[in-house]
Amino acid sequence: MKKIVSLFLLLILSSCVQPNLVEETIIASATKSAANIQRIKIATVGTADIEQTTQLYGQWLNYQIVEQGNVSAALANSWGTPTMVGKRYTLMKGQSGDEVFLRAVEITKPQDYRAMTTYGWNAIEIIVEDPDQIYQDLLNSPFKHVGGPAFLGDFATIKAVQFKGPSEEIFYFTTDTGDRSTSSLLTPRVDIDRPFIMVVAGPDAQALTDFYVSNFSAEKAFFLQTPINVVSKAQQLPADHLFSMGFVRLGEFSNSIEIDGYPEETSGPRPVAEGELPPGVSISSFGVSDLDLIDTSLFVSPPVRLTGAAYMGNRSATIVGPAGELIELIEE
Repeated sequence: MKKIVSLFLLLILSSCVQPNLVEETIIASATKSAANIQRIKIATVGTADIEQTTQLYGQWLNYQIVEQGNVSAALANSWGTPTMVGKRYTLMKGQSGDEVFLRAVEITKPQDYRAMTTYGWNAIEIIVEDPDQIYQDLLNSPFKHVGGPAFLGDFATIKAVQFKGPSEEIFYFTTDTGDRSTSSLLTPRVDIDRPFIMVVAGPDAQALTDFYVSNFSAEKAFFLQTPINVVSKAQQLPADHLFSMGFVRLGEFSNSIEIDGYPEETSGPRPVAEGELPPGVSISSFGVSDLDLIDTSLFVSPPVRLTGAAYMGNRSATIVGPAGELIELIEE
C-alpha cells in the first residue's frame, strides 16, 4: 500500500503487529508527563476575508461562534504585531463543547504565500469520526482537497484526509479506525471534534524539537527521516523525498506538536505584512501550568491578563520560536 505519512507516523504504534522498544517508550510517555505546556487551546488563522472564513468553519466544520470583536491594543502588543490593533476576529469552537478554539483574525494576505512552503505553523490536525465521510462532504465545499483519505502505513489503523482552506490554511482530519479504548488518539465525540496536533516547520527540525523540549518540558516522542507526501507535492519534490520530522507530546493526553524540517532550497520564511500576523495558520496557543517557569527573556512583551472566552483573565505571553512561529502561552 502506498502510504501517506504526516504528523501521525508516531501513532502507527497503536496498531503495529510487532511493537518495538521505541513504540513501548512512546506508549509510556503518553500516560505520564511533567510538561509545563499542557494542551492546545487556540489555532489561529490569518485571513483576508474574515466573513468567508467564519462562514466556512461554521457551515462545513460545524464550529459555532463563541465571540467576535476587534483585537485590543493589549493583545496586539502581546503578539508583537502593532498594526493588528482594531482588526476583526472570530472565536469558534466545535460541537463537543471543549474549550479548544479555532480563531480567524483579519490580516492583509501577501500575494505570494502558498501553504506548506514556508516556515512557521503550517497545519491544524483535528480528530474526526470518519475521514472518508469528511472527504465526501468537503469535496463540495470551498476547501481544496490535497491528500487522502488513506491509512498511515501498511498496518496502521490511523486514517487521515487533508484539505486546504482559502487562506492557505491546512487541515488534517484524522481518526483511529481500530480499538479506540487503547488508542493514543482522542476518541471523537462528534463528527468533527477539536484540534489535537499542531504542525510547525523550519529549516532545522532538530533545533525546533529541542526548543520545545527544553523550554516547555514537552516530551520528545521521536525524531526520524520520512516522506511527507502533502509537503512534497506543495514543494514540487519527489514523492520519496525524506524530511526530518520530530514529534513532542504535551502534558494532556493526545495533545502534541509535529515538527517538520523543510529544505531551504524549496522553502523559506513566511511573507508577512508589516506589523501583522502571518497568513494561514498564524499562531498556536497553548495552555501552560506556570508562566513563571519559562525564561522571561523569550517573551515578546511581559505577561498580560486578557479578557474574553479564550483568556478568562488568565496571564498570557507570546514567544517567537526558532522558525519565526508565534507561540502564545495562556496560564491555566
